[in-house]
Amino acid sequence: MSTESGLGAKVVASDPLQWHVGLVGYGEVGRILAEDLRAAGVARVTAYDSKLGSSAEAALREHAAAHGVRLAASHAELAAAADCIVCAVTASQTVRAAQACAPAIRDGAWFLDFNSASPGAKQRAAEGIDAAGGRYVEAAVMTSVPPYRLRVPLLLGGSHAATLQPLLALLGFKAQVASATLGVASATKMCRSVMIKGLEAMVIESFTTARAYGVEDAVVASLQETFPGIDWEKQAAYFFQRVIEHGRRRAEEVREVAEPCVRSGSRPGLRRARPSARRGLRTWPMRVCSAPGAPPRSRAAPTGAPRPTASSPTAASQRKHDGWHRVSYPGAAPVWSSCSLHRLSAIQEIRPVPWPA
Repeated sequence: MSTESGLGAKVVASDPLQWHVGLVGYGEVGRILAEDLRAAGVARVTAYDSKLGSSAEAALREHAAAHGVRLAASHAELAAAADCIVCAVTASQTVRAAQACAPAIRDGAWFLDFNSASPGAKQRAAEGIDAAGGRYVEAAVMTSVPPYRLRVPLLLGGSHAATLQPLLALLGFKAQVASATLGVASATKMCRSVMIKGLEAMVIESFTTARAYGVEDAVVASLQETFPGIDWEKQAAYFFQRVIEHGRRRAEEVREVAEPCVRSGSRPGLRRARPSARRGLRTWPMRVCSAPGAPPRSRAAPTGAPRPTASSPTAASQRKHDGWHRVSYPGAAPVWSSCSLHRLSAIQEIRPVPWPA
């Protein structure tokens, strides 16, 4: 909570458990943070999301009501009340979200930027917040949030990072200071993204094509022999799930990678080659179907491609699992398949469309 100074101005509470925390972005990350902050004892949590007023509003309000979170009508309403703002939006909205909060942010209020954006974008976001009297700190999220939740590893950056770090620890965050120079933490994140997002895209392209030709099991076996430390079926299933759920966000992150690559003098090949694949994956029409026990059907393959036989590893893989998923490829008829790669509880139909050039 905030206290009044002798001049009537609100002062940010020194005890973070007494803070009024504002969440800009109430998607997957925002909801996880809301749940864990309330569980940690933070009495007041307010959230704003651009989807309020859309068809998604009902689900947001249901979650907020269940966890004691108040929903604000605008960035300004949230910023005017918050001691600490945590911004978790898509990369393309990083600067705009900060600019929308800046006019109303209170003197001394914290602005913790969770977004996967380039160092340049973080610096532009910080300009408005700091000029308005807020305290901007970048936070590079160094792995996927859901498995770790509030304890996801964070790298903090900026001139206020060292002051904020112990306060975040009291709330349950696992954060360490990367640098007092703004942009170092996000550069670390961007370089990691070159590897992680590139690997995701390559795995998706490889496994999708392998399934179309009926050689998925052979490809997995070869990868397992070459890289025995990785469970390729489990890892690929995770990649597919995350990219299907968050394809737009990941495509934006890949575009953000271009800036540090160009500034370093390297050619951002990932940006040129992979966002189109991610956009294509994002546009796959998907729906949940009610046939988890459907019988296996022969797998369609492009003209001239080998078809699996009853004794092939692919057919054996189909017999092993109970969950059947309808999958089609460009130029191939939809078929049912149960390969563990697509054993995703909520997604039972994936119908890829040709990726744009």
